[in-house]
Amino acid sequence: MGNHLMVGGQAVIEGVMMRGPKLTATAVRDPNGEIQVETKDVHSIADRYPILKKPMLRGTVSLIESLVIGIRSLSYSAKMAGEEDEQMTDKEMAGTIIFALVLASILFIAIPTGAARLFHVITEDPFFLNLMEGFLRLAIFLGYIWGISRMKDIRRVFQYHGAEHKTIHCYEAGLPLTVENVQKFSRLHPRCGTNFLLIVMLVSIFVFAFLGWPNLAERIASRILLLPVVAGISYEIIRLAGRSENPIIQTAIKPGLWLQYLTTRPPEDEMVAVAIESLKAVLPEEEIVEGTGEYRHVAKPVQEVPVP
Repeated sequence: MGNHLMVGGQAVIEGVMMRGPKLTATAVRDPNGEIQVETKDVHSIADRYPILKKPMLRGTVSLIESLVIGIRSLSYSAKMAGEEDEQMTDKEMAGTIIFALVLASILFIAIPTGAARLFHVITEDPFFLNLMEGFLRLAIFLGYIWGISRMKDIRRVFQYHGAEHKTIHCYEAGLPLTVENVQKFSRLHPRCGTNFLLIVMLVSIFVFAFLGWPNLAERIASRILLLPVVAGISYEIIRLAGRSENPIIQTAIKPGLWLQYLTTRPPEDEMVAVAIESLKAVLPEEEIVEGTGEYRHVAKPVQEVPVP
């Protein structure tokens, strides 16, 4: 792969958000067909409190910060794509995050641990009941992913997700960022958030399996309190997977890569151009390989810039 900066991102409405070490950029194709790009400095709380960069702590910090940046980028993309009149205020964003966390807790914690009591007819063994809860959670997660992947608007977002992965692959390979080069790469990436969420589901099965079987309220509380531990373990696994060529590790992350066949779709060229402009905006000038395309003020369809 060579030496390159660690970059990541997510798909947004008609665009892509990329995050580098110092900047985040959200690139969106507006209703006129032009690419609009907003950049923001990265201010991580871990820079002020270096202990938060330690293994097992950095995963939770990264997850929370990614959630905040992601929702802010979604709000900007909705405005630029003409779907919203204004961007969300900080208060509205906080409310959205709280609502999302409550909904996720109900869907992936309360419902599976409550439904697992149905297995009392088979056994009273706490270990077995916790395992069944974990597998129910995994089934709900997979069903949720499959369900939203069938929605037309979400499929378009998933195409931008594929464009994001392909573009990062091209950058990591050290090639000029052109639509033609980017389209040659896989739309699956080991550091994807889909991979992370699946690892969270699997790690939680093993962590929660040894917690006994108290009443429902205590079970829900214990799972919420242990989420930072689960997120920390999962984050370290996905960091290792993104940097290691070890065949055992690469085999272990295969299910997460397969799941990306649902959460990504082959992108159109114009979507790749948006992802390229987003990535370029977070890279230092010296990191942008000569021959990289310029699509910022080129309305669709994309015109390729020849590589010298």
